[in-house]
Amino acid sequence: DQEAERLYSGIQSNNSDVKTDSLKKLASLSHDVTFAQEFINRNGLKQIFYIVEEGNDTGEMLAHTLKAFMELMEHDFVSWETLSAAFIKKIVSYVNMSVVDASIQQLSLSILENMVPTSRLLFELVKKEVTLDRLLAHLQVTNVQLQLKAMALLIALLLAATDAERRDMMDYLRGKNIRQFIHKNIIHSFEPLGDEMAHYLYVLQSVSLNLCERRMRTSMDPYSQEQRDLLQSLRQTAFESESEAPASSFSTERRRSLCAKEFRKLGFMNNSNPAEDLRRVPPGLLALDNMVYFSRHTSNAYSRFVLENSSREDKHECPFARSSIQLTLILCEILHIGEPCSETAQAFYPMFFGQDHFFEELFCICIQLVNKTWKEMRATQEDFDKVLQVVREQITRTLSLKPTSLELFKTRVNALNYSEILKLRQTERLHQEETLAVPVLELRERLKPELLGLVRQQRLLHLCEGTLFRKISSRRRQDKLWYCRLSPNHKVLHYGDVEEGVHSPPIESLLEKIPIADMKTVLVGKECPHTKEKSSGKQNKDVLELAFSIVYDMEEYCLNFVAPTRYEFCLWTDGLNVLLGKEMTSERTQTDLDVLLSMELKLRLLDLENISIPDAPPPIPKPPSNLNFCYDFSQTEQ
Repeated sequence: DQEAERLYSGIQSNNSDVKTDSLKKLASLSHDVTFAQEFINRNGLKQIFYIVEEGNDTGEMLAHTLKAFMELMEHDFVSWETLSAAFIKKIVSYVNMSVVDASIQQLSLSILENMVPTSRLLFELVKKEVTLDRLLAHLQVTNVQLQLKAMALLIALLLAATDAERRDMMDYLRGKNIRQFIHKNIIHSFEPLGDEMAHYLYVLQSVSLNLCERRMRTSMDPYSQEQRDLLQSLRQTAFESESEAPASSFSTERRRSLCAKEFRKLGFMNNSNPAEDLRRVPPGLLALDNMVYFSRHTSNAYSRFVLENSSREDKHECPFARSSIQLTLILCEILHIGEPCSETAQAFYPMFFGQDHFFEELFCICIQLVNKTWKEMRATQEDFDKVLQVVREQITRTLSLKPTSLELFKTRVNALNYSEILKLRQTERLHQEETLAVPVLELRERLKPELLGLVRQQRLLHLCEGTLFRKISSRRRQDKLWYCRLSPNHKVLHYGDVEEGVHSPPIESLLEKIPIADMKTVLVGKECPHTKEKSSGKQNKDVLELAFSIVYDMEEYCLNFVAPTRYEFCLWTDGLNVLLGKEMTSERTQTDLDVLLSMELKLRLLDLENISIPDAPPPIPKPPSNLNFCYDFSQTEQ
């Protein structure tokens, strides 16, 4: 508080040196939250506003003032909305001035960037006062920091804008060739791209791609003449040139049947009303836009795709329309169209800024890839989902290599054919399953006894909790219930009848007992006395799978069970075998053991990730020629 008081007085001094030094000290101390609070409590911000609003200085003193202001505002003690119009106007003037120190322009851009998201009023004010042209001029300077701050303000304005404003701003920026400029002067500049700029480019890419969201979320309207014309243009581009007689000379019925046939050849599921295929949202009308773009801009490839598949056998034809709809959806998911921007992500694609109509051009490459992969897989209609799954993998693997242009993407994605994908999958699977290495198999065997002990313990705990069983009489009535549980010391089985609705009766209420020492063996299935006399049938088969008996007391008596589920059957037969000192034989034992072994191995091998495990242990060094280096403790003890 003393320092705050001293600096508060210092910045009001008439001596410019004292004032400048005080502002410099203030800028360096303001990041401390306690000091900032003390200074703000003394109405220090008012004095800073006064220096900016009334001063005409654009040198060192102003730079320290703006730096101090930024640091003080970072602590959120004061709202950005409290700033006066005169102060904002002054900050805007520094951004719009041509001749002003770069550090002042950087700080002014940062202040405006922080103001924009806080309120609609401030957004509109900044948008009006700082034109996009001015920001583009700042982007074209060689000073990297100034370039960064200008990009930060541009991104803040785009994120705070409404959808319509954002669309207009992006159209304007496109007209000013911002994409080409970023591709040439920022992505491929001599300076390496920093994390912050990478994030802004990711946001710009995301905002740009999200302009497709409206079409993606709009399903086709069968009554829209414009949309129907687009749909018809697909058919006409593919087939009109090859038909000998113009379609108009046919009767209505004949024309309709011909159109339906051609739409079927185009790969629409609903060939009599293809608009139905495009009612699915997403990808909605975006799929139609892509198909139309492909047919108009690469008409040869489009005609080749459709005609090639028209002449294939029915089952082996690759459906163009169905593939296009699914591919558009896949591209939307891969490029996160319709999802909000991440606040930290930096994953932009350099090739995005190297191409106009990026999404449509990417689609044109990928739809031809679908046809190529379809042929490589010798696919039929039943394999449609499988083919598209492989195509998704081809696209994501190629995008992860960050190709710098669409041409490079096209070359790489086409080189990554189906057999390459299979090889990569195989390699990855073997890499993941390093459980086949000899040392790992040895470790597995060493862990087995300990984990089997864990399974035994779980079985006995389950028997101690007990289970509710149904009695099956000779007339097959299943209305009587009885409960059986093991005593906590594992010496006695307690059982007895219980009423409906009782789930876990206390052990004292179960009056019948069998000492474990008297148990001789466990019978299952057909060997059980209570299943031998039963007639065959489905119900009897179900009972056979769940029946087990305990033979006890000199093999004279049996206690017969029918487990409520197969799971209970496995746990009880295992638990009883453990009590008898025998092996656990149920299928559940192997499943549980595999799960535990797999988990334990993964935990043990965590530190060895990406380290190849040798099949043979490293050689043990020879013993040293003498052991004179050993320390003799006996002398020190004396």
